[in-house]
Amino acid sequence: MDIDAFVAAHRPAWDRLDHLVRRRRSLTGAEVDELVELYQRVSTHLSIVRSGTQDAMLVGRLSALVARARSAVTGAHAPAWRDVVRFFTVSFPVVAYRARWWWLASTLAFVAVSWIMGAWVAGSPEVQAAVGTPEEIKQLVEHDFADYYSENPAASFASRVWINNAWVSMQVIVFAIFLGLPIPWILFQNAANVAVSGGLMASRDKLDIFFGLILPHGLLELTAVFLAAAVGMRLGWTVIVPGPRRRVDALAEQGRAVVSVAIGLVLVLFVSGLIEALVTPSGLPTWARLSIGVIAEAAFLAYVVYFGRKAYLEGETGDLERAPDVAPTN
Repeated sequence: MDIDAFVAAHRPAWDRLDHLVRRRRSLTGAEVDELVELYQRVSTHLSIVRSGTQDAMLVGRLSALVARARSAVTGAHAPAWRDVVRFFTVSFPVVAYRARWWWLASTLAFVAVSWIMGAWVAGSPEVQAAVGTPEEIKQLVEHDFADYYSENPAASFASRVWINNAWVSMQVIVFAIFLGLPIPWILFQNAANVAVSGGLMASRDKLDIFFGLILPHGLLELTAVFLAAAVGMRLGWTVIVPGPRRRVDALAEQGRAVVSVAIGLVLVLFVSGLIEALVTPSGLPTWARLSIGVIAEAAFLAYVVYFGRKAYLEGETGDLERAPDVAPTN
């Protein structure tokens, strides 16, 4: 690309946009429309320059101009409630949907490891002896496992569960800065914990109690953890394979998208905590408690698929930047 010719051809538009941005508090209706049109056009210019030249000064100048124009265009933003609606119908579900294959892989790996290790624990007296004495295992199987869900007041228990689960999910996401490498280990540790408890319960023919207590809340809770792991690992993979964008741009976009998941999972884990505190230890029959867990899980997955796929087909990325400074080009 002949950068000198490109600059000469488009400098008047850049200067005009700069002029309008400086006068943004006193623009007429027609000038506001012109400002928006020029902002979109110069965003495209910036995208072209970034992909076609190494001129850092020109890229910096246009980036600053586009950033100022974006601030002018979005300064009078929509009411906060519209931002909230957009977050829950676009930003959060589309990030979850875009990470669906990482999400599915995390789920399948966790289930496989838990099942294999659980069967090993259930069928190996040596492993059980390493876990605890026969008296300790009996206490766990016959009392401690079930009592855990009812020994504290529901409100206090729900709060504690919510904080713990949110911490696990945030921990998984934070480890994305290490290219996501520690995340499989965290999942493995959680899978091992589930496997040991399940294996010990199975060895004493208490597997029905195990699933009856863990599944009502565990379906949604673990799904949230798997999603956090998926977007964390996907962020790490973006560092290795950024695609057609510059690595720093791809990482920044994916990083902001991960923030969407971190925020959204706070609510998902809150619902899971309520189920664990109010439904799991309740006197409802097992089928009723399981039905509540399955309905909550199905509702969440349906929500992600419906809104996430819709936003994905519309080209949304989940980036919290409402008006990105890079426009697609042909």
